[in-house]
Amino acid sequence: MSDRALDVPGLVNGRDLGGLPLVGGGSTPHGVLLRSERPDRLDGTGWRRLHETGVRTVVDLRLPVEREDHPVAVPAHLATRHVDLDGLENAAFWADYWDNGLSGTPVYYLPHLAAMPERVVAVLAAIATAPPGGVLFHCAGGRDRTGLVAAVLLTAAGVEPDAIVDDYLESVATADALAGVLGVANPNPAIDALLAGRGTTSERAFRDFLAGLDVEALLDRLPAQQADAIRSWRGALPGQRE
Repeated sequence: MSDRALDVPGLVNGRDLGGLPLVGGGSTPHGVLLRSERPDRLDGTGWRRLHETGVRTVVDLRLPVEREDHPVAVPAHLATRHVDLDGLENAAFWADYWDNGLSGTPVYYLPHLAAMPERVVAVLAAIATAPPGGVLFHCAGGRDRTGLVAAVLLTAAGVEPDAIVDDYLESVATADALAGVLGVANPNPAIDALLAGRGTTSERAFRDFLAGLDVEALLDRLPAQQADAIRSWRGALPGQRE
């Protein structure tokens, strides 16, 4: 794992999106945007560690039923935002991705953005308008919904594409450890077999997603001030508009 991994008891797939190289030189700032699996296993020490990293807002990307089944007791001193990224009520869309397992792969990312761009735009708005301080965003395992949002944020910042891919692959690498903590099977073998049957891999599918990602089209759906907040990482990226 990289040195961006969060040293927070109760998190296995948590990391700071700071320290990634920008195309024009420099790197993303630490303590601004962070990603993880659902933080329902954090105790007082874990939340205190997150607070020490600068986190002041937690954005939950999960379905309402997931939040009911695995509630996250976010301390009162942190702001919370809930944005259902999936939109399962769009049954016509999910018929092609849910039961066949593709909902656990990057194959669905671009089609989801095309069918329901307002979902990720709502996440960006929640991040852009969060109170001052760092923002932690998460889904259940911190891999796909979180990975999609992370890719949008990193692309908006101008991070080198290979570094964005590497960030995604870190979640693939932590799958076994996370599965062990959650008491479930490692999903990687099934995902690998599913994607192999389609002539691709997790990495290749993610690279294909990045190649087709149009972040500016998403930002155009936001008010100008919010779009600039995303491009500038809430004002933390030097040389970017705030």
